[in-house]
Amino acid sequence: MFDMYNMVPASVFLTKGVGRHKYKLKSFELALRQAGVAHLNLVNVSSILPPRCRIISREKGIDLLIPGQIGFCVMARSDTNEHGRLVASSVGVAMPREKEKWGYLSEVHEHGMNRQQAGDLAEDLAASMLGATLGMELDPDKAWSEKEQAYKSSKLFIRTSNITQTARGQQDLWTTTVAIAMFIFE
Repeated sequence: MFDMYNMVPASVFLTKGVGRHKYKLKSFELALRQAGVAHLNLVNVSSILPPRCRIISREKGIDLLIPGQIGFCVMARSDTNEHGRLVASSVGVAMPREKEKWGYLSEVHEHGMNRQQAGDLAEDLAASMLGATLGMELDPDKAWSEKEQAYKSSKLFIRTSNITQTARGQQDLWTTTVAIAMFIFE
């Protein structure tokens, strides 16, 4: 039985997509279709990765979805109708070593960033939010590679990761990118 007062997801999967169409909304729908979640009623939530929430494969996660269900997710979305303009969407993940603690998800929605830049920023944001929660604040002006080493050597983090989608706008079309952390309730 569904308990709306105890809605803690058991797992999460990461997915991404890009869509192109004459109309912006259809471009978004095509990006969701490529991500495998267009058949859901999506609800954006903020950035907490619940304690003991397992990251599962995209394939396993999509198999657990039911058409029309309300799906809670952290979503990054970026759109453009400018030919050649680079758009990037990324979701970063930071997981604590202690499974009883919560982690963080972050969203990056940018123009002009490549995949590496957007992914690094998403991981940096998620890690800095988790680091602050765990009492570890690092200089925000340091490069992500330096901060990543400090976080991982602290033994407070188990891992950081990201999922990132980039694309260049095309003539006379809307281009939409999405990156999504999709929660699963079991």
